[in-house]
Amino acid sequence: MLIDFNNLNINQLSFETEFEIKIKKFLEEWFSDSETVKVQTSGSTGIPKIFDIEKKKMINSAEMTCNFLGLQEGDTALICLPVEYISGKMMLVRSIIRKFKLMIVDPSTKPVEHLNEKIDFCAMTPLQVENSLDQLHLIKNLIIGGAAVSESLKKKIIQMLKLSNSTTKIFETYGMSETLSHIGLKQVAPNSEDFFTVFENVEISKDERGCLKIFAPKVNAEVLKTNDLVEIKDGNMFRFLGRIDHVINSGGAKIFPEQLEALVKKEIPNEVVFLGIDDESLGQKLILVVEGEESEVLIDKISNIPFEKNFHRPKEILFLEKIPRTANGKVSRIELKNGL
Repeated sequence: MLIDFNNLNINQLSFETEFEIKIKKFLEEWFSDSETVKVQTSGSTGIPKIFDIEKKKMINSAEMTCNFLGLQEGDTALICLPVEYISGKMMLVRSIIRKFKLMIVDPSTKPVEHLNEKIDFCAMTPLQVENSLDQLHLIKNLIIGGAAVSESLKKKIIQMLKLSNSTTKIFETYGMSETLSHIGLKQVAPNSEDFFTVFENVEISKDERGCLKIFAPKVNAEVLKTNDLVEIKDGNMFRFLGRIDHVINSGGAKIFPEQLEALVKKEIPNEVVFLGIDDESLGQKLILVVEGEESEVLIDKISNIPFEKNFHRPKEILFLEKIPRTANGKVSRIELKNGL
């Protein structure tokens, strides 16, 4: 199904699938007299909840993304994300304000497998991108959200785009429901960046813990405090170091497991998790859990990784058939640690 927002007449469109009907309901809600729409949180950091968001603030968020990416009126976009959540709703709002021609594809793990023409813009999850590598060259601008982009996926993306000699630009997003999708982007390809660049009118700083604070008055009147430890550069760029509740204190040294995991994933394809296990002498002993069968080849590769500090090297390597995950596919560190 294709919706041309430059010539929109909802009553003349045929909404057939369950996903298309949900889109119709959102459009009816959007064009109603109400100043707000209802949005459901994903529940990745707590119990899912539904709250009202001002349409004006959603428009502001949409304009920030479109301006950053240089998206123009009449561009072609594709939506393949659930519209219950902010990610899908914002794809619709961007399409409305920029009058996109919007292709509707039911959300799945392979959303663009039948795509055979070039489009200007799309948003996907990392899993969707993993299953869409052969079609990435058809997308001019792609944003990836919902979870961090792994080092192994970055490698695959860059390799596939080089093979196709593509000019596709791909970005990782940073944001949350409270910021109405994202407030900054980090390029994955063709250049692999370490720092997110925040949009105009977004101010960032750190609290006393070293965690990111966000003030984006066009989308949220409050200063939002996160639990994400960051490094800030040039006032408008930041690098994610790790979640403060994931930090490991081993022998008095603070270790950010996400950084070490990214380093290891550059060398091996397996999912890996660094954990701190209670230890009498160190306080916490650094261990590495690798998903998959135990392998001397993998152990050798890990042993040869040039860790920046000696205490970054795991004291023990464990292999596990399956690392536990949350309902939305993220690694459950708590469950993993409790099961060891």
